Amino acid sequence: MSFLYTDRIRKEFGGVIAVADVDFKVEKNTITGLIGPNGAGKTTLFNLITGLETADEGFVFFKGMDITNLKAYQITRLGIARTFQNLRLFKEMTVLENLMVGRHFKSSCLFTKRRLFNSFFCLFNIDKEEKDIYFSSMKWLSFFGLEEYKHELPKNMPYGKQKLVEIARALCSEPEVLFLDEPAAGLNPKETMELLSMIKKIKELGITIVLIEHDMKFVMNLCENIYVLNYGRLIASGTPAEIQNNELVIEAYLGKENE
Repeated sequence: MSFLYTDRIRKEFGGVIAVADVDFKVEKNTITGLIGPNGAGKTTLFNLITGLETADEGFVFFKGMDITNLKAYQITRLGIARTFQNLRLFKEMTVLENLMVGRHFKSSCLFTKRRLFNSFFCLFNIDKEEKDIYFSSMKWLSFFGLEEYKHELPKNMPYGKQKLVEIARALCSEPEVLFLDEPAAGLNPKETMELLSMIKKIKELGITIVLIEHDMKFVMNLCENIYVLNYGRLIASGTPAEIQNNELVIEAYLGKENE
């Protein structure tokens, strides 16, 4: 059984099929790519898995648990985090504060249901919790080499650094699986290569990674398994070499050299 997978997952918007009965599998501690033309349903599939969209049919399983149509915050607490195609940083908060927000998902105060007990529990643990949140956030700032920006507002930072802040914030929730939606979009070649190296280092920490990306060199040099969507349907899956030589993928997305 795969670490994370979908079973005939389906989503329609006003009669338009965005994701059509897709079986998508992710093995533990791998880097899996999801590619396809614009409008192929890639981000919708991400949203179905991470709780931002509800499935019309089908299922999502994580570590053997049915997580279909759980709320996004519930899925995050289970160990699945993500970034977005368009940055969603809190631009009026500092970089450190952005990361601390991500870490709050691990606060024990969020997990107690009884209000009276919750109040006392949080009162006695708030200092420990705040220290944990701070040091965890600083750990990820250090991992990405962003310590000097901790008091900076993200909106004043270079775009490439903002991308790293969003990934760092997602990692503050200590996920087992990290979904990255077009992480290399808008980056220059130097930043792209640095990001590729960082993603490999994240995997070395035991974190499973799934990414959407249009930069084929980036995908082929990074991913172990690749899935290809076209018009919401899965048309191919396999290793980078298999995908590069798949006639359906070449016709639908990669293109031929003489073209």
